[in-house]
Amino acid sequence: MQAITDWSKSLRVEVRGDDVVGHAGNVVPRMLADATGLTSGLSAVLSRPEVFHDRGVVLRDVAVSIAGGGQNLAGTAVLRDQGQLFGQVASIPTMWRSLNEIDDAALTRVMWVRNKVRERVWQLVEARHGRIPPSRTCYGDLGEVIVIRIDASLVQSHSDKQHAAGNFKGGYGFHPLTAWCDNTGELLAIIARPGNAGSNTAADHIAIIDAAIAAIPAKWRRNLLVSIDGAGSSHAVVEHLTTLNARAGASVAYSVGFDLDERARAAIGQMPAAGWEAALDPAGLARDDAQVAELTGLLRQGADGDRLAGWPTDMRILVRREEIEEGRQLSLFEQINGYRYQLIATATRGGQPQRLEARHRVHARVEGFIRCGKDTGLARWPSHSFAINTAWVTAVALAIDLLCWMRLLLLDGPLAKAEPATLRYRLLHAAARLVKRSRHLILRIPETWPWAKEFADAVNRVRAIP
Repeated sequence: MQAITDWSKSLRVEVRGDDVVGHAGNVVPRMLADATGLTSGLSAVLSRPEVFHDRGVVLRDVAVSIAGGGQNLAGTAVLRDQGQLFGQVASIPTMWRSLNEIDDAALTRVMWVRNKVRERVWQLVEARHGRIPPSRTCYGDLGEVIVIRIDASLVQSHSDKQHAAGNFKGGYGFHPLTAWCDNTGELLAIIARPGNAGSNTAADHIAIIDAAIAAIPAKWRRNLLVSIDGAGSSHAVVEHLTTLNARAGASVAYSVGFDLDERARAAIGQMPAAGWEAALDPAGLARDDAQVAELTGLLRQGADGDRLAGWPTDMRILVRREEIEEGRQLSLFEQINGYRYQLIATATRGGQPQRLEARHRVHARVEGFIRCGKDTGLARWPSHSFAINTAWVTAVALAIDLLCWMRLLLLDGPLAKAEPATLRYRLLHAAARLVKRSRHLILRIPETWPWAKEFADAVNRVRAIP
């Protein structure tokens, strides 16, 4: 206690000079947006000659502030209040007006720009790493397959906002549908929806599947896997995926959750003991408390006829059973049998049921993407207007892209896999001294900062982008 008292008594505050900036690392995603052509692309599709502030630059600055941890437009002050480094940044009222001007047509143009820039980024990633990062499973990676993971999430609203509504979990707010690239962590597409939007709305799922595939650069669009939880098991969604897979020159595989309905329960009851094989654990080893089996034959050749009549003929049904964990909500069928069951549908030919089930099981990774997305502006929709909130969600998607591109293009080691909070503490929120020399600005990072070299390397790499 004596040491603490002595330290506090020795502390003094001096207000002097203008050569130190906080959150200096926000220059990295801002420079990255400029270097990849994102800023110029946004300016080309959003700018209006009659206004002073370039609307593309405004949207970039909103996205950069969100990447840096801003939860609303007030968070853009971290750029605005440090004009010696970030220059002139639009006021909050101007930013509100800019978001309000983004209508459906503008959203389409912004999506087009994002997709064009993503194509260039992926080319740079391939040049740096040799390939796009593969999607991982417990038995190895999926090689060149690009995996799209689709899931909805609830966003809580604590005030009465346009289209906010009660949801199926008893909360109140919004229910956006998201599509993520499992290989890179990018948010490929998002549909802003009211809180009472259905979990398995086929039209929304079809729309986001198409938007997500369009977001994948054409060169990497030939070998895709679309993964959805139980909400994907509607006829319309599976039939749409089957139609996409039938197109020449492209493969669109799918792995979607399937209902434990009466026909599935009947097939499970007919499964012989020898039909079950051990499920795989996260290390790819056999588990003794979970098993996997294929139900397709029993469903297609049931005593009461083809129980999958009307579904695509190449669809396969797999089931996983595991011992019941305390506190799980179970159906009466599961309580009687003593197992919890999970079904998936896929049209992938060949392959062991163990591996196909394990391939689907890592769909749970989407929860991590959503959690990080909520830590990057997705958790708070700042306006009463649903249109402005939709524009805000677009800025959130840009922020998520910038953080992903930082990891892929500028960072190595642990930072290349770091979550947003870690990136902010170690890089984006770092303080630096601003030195003016020969018409150049120099950011001087303290050599005692543990990640000073990573900071310098990131800036140098973004400056080297052609």
